[in-house]
Amino acid sequence: MVSPVPATTARSALALGALVALCGCTGGQDAPAPTRDPAAASTAGMSAVEQRHPDVIEAELVPADDGTYDVEVTISSPYDTPQRYADGWRVVAPDGTVPGEHQLAHDHAGEQPFTRTQRGLTIPDEVGEVTVEGRDQQFGYGGGTVTTDVP
Repeated sequence: MVSPVPATTARSALALGALVALCGCTGGQDAPAPTRDPAAASTAGMSAVEQRHPDVIEAELVPADDGTYDVEVTISSPYDTPQRYADGWRVVAPDGTVPGEHQLAHDHAGEQPFTRTQRGLTIPDEVGEVTVEGRDQQFGYGGGTVTTDVP
């Protein structure tokens, strides 16, 4: 005669099976999501008139076929006007070197936040992550930053 399985054992086995199934659905992505530096987000809570720097709210590095990287950057600068605006960003390695800078030629007052792509960044193999910093044409670099892993 086969003895019945206690209900708690059956529930535990069912829960374990569900956990294993969920873990298998992660999509195989090992790289963590980009992180924002809350300490650098000095513009949070400010009005557009008070804000001195743009915030980088998203950045993604994508390997290009030629061994370089493209970076897609989303910037929020609600203070933008033709007289003063976010005029670019830079990509900074942990040692302070700058693999790339991007210049914006005009304001984006009618498009907030806005996303642009910089192509052809050369990032040394030993660099594991980079930080993207926004720039204001009057006050320079500052505001919220995003740090992302180099794929």
